[in-house]
Amino acid sequence: MRSIFYILSAMIVIGLGYWAYHENYETQASLKDVRSLHRQIGAAHERLNILEAEWAYLNRPDRLRDLAELNFDRLGLLPLMPDAFGRVEQIAYPTGIVFDIANSVTVSSDNAPLLDTQLPVEPSQ
Repeated sequence: MRSIFYILSAMIVIGLGYWAYHENYETQASLKDVRSLHRQIGAAHERLNILEAEWAYLNRPDRLRDLAELNFDRLGLLPLMPDAFGRVEQIAYPTGIVFDIANSVTVSSDNAPLLDTQLPVEPSQ
């Protein structure tokens, strides 16, 4: 009886050792993947910062003003001036009824055929 207990204990210890070994390598692989993802995220942030800097450089007001002047014949863009903007009170809102709902139609699907039933098909001539 004692020998069966020793053999069973040894098998359990070997099994647990194998499980711990396997988990250790899976953890190391997961940590390697996390480090790789962190590097990719850092590279993406760096690219994003570069793109934001380029966007800010290309959208400089003096550059856009010069481009609008150079391409005035083709595009007809006027330079932005402070007096080109209006106030909210100057917006003309519609005064009349936009939609006439006096003769409305009620739509209902109470008598509609079920989706799984097929409608009769007329023969083509």
